[in-house]
Amino acid sequence: MRVSIFSVIGPVMIGPSSSHTAGAARLSGAARTIFGRPVKSVSFGLCGSFARTWCGHGTDLALAAGALGLSADDERLPKAFEIAREQNVDISFYESEYESEYENTVVMRFSDFEGKTEEIIGSSTGGGQIVITSVDGFRTELTLTNPVLLIRQSDSKGIVSAVSGVLAKRDFNIAQMQLIRRAKGGAACCVIETDLPLPYDIAQEIAEIPGIEEAEIIKPFSGA
Repeated sequence: MRVSIFSVIGPVMIGPSSSHTAGAARLSGAARTIFGRPVKSVSFGLCGSFARTWCGHGTDLALAAGALGLSADDERLPKAFEIAREQNVDISFYESEYESEYENTVVMRFSDFEGKTEEIIGSSTGGGQIVITSVDGFRTELTLTNPVLLIRQSDSKGIVSAVSGVLAKRDFNIAQMQLIRRAKGGAACCVIETDLPLPYDIAQEIAEIPGIEEAEIIKPFSGA
């Protein structure tokens, strides 16, 4: 089995634990990137060992810091609550009964100043690494190591083909594609990872395809 040296040494970080501190900061930071709007409030539902040890390992501070846009190695991380108060960002925590295959999991609910909310679920998988497993109820497996095109659409014929056509026309290769739907003919979510960064105007072009509600580009997230 091959093991990355970064998984052994761990990331550069503020705090005692790569999983509970660095991973937590990267997790909420990645969720903030996906949310893509100014944050008014965020609640964190802690699961598994996150719920049992969050105070002792500084997981609460790390999650708050990531939601504010601070990286895992930012010296301001221990002052995350103070910074949140200065920015009028409401941050709360509770123990969640959400069941996950990962031990260190958190249910994050972001709200902006216009009332837009989004629930993002993710896990810290060790060595500071993360995975986003759900976006607004759609099952995902996002590590955000590659550029991502996130599309909310109806489950209709021809949409995936049309999206692929736009990417091919612009000479972008699809590294991975996943289509998730809630029910046949209902709401669906398409997650596309590409090898190269995507320009924002390509999302605008894709959003004009009939049956697509929204298309957004999410840049790779390191959180280092």
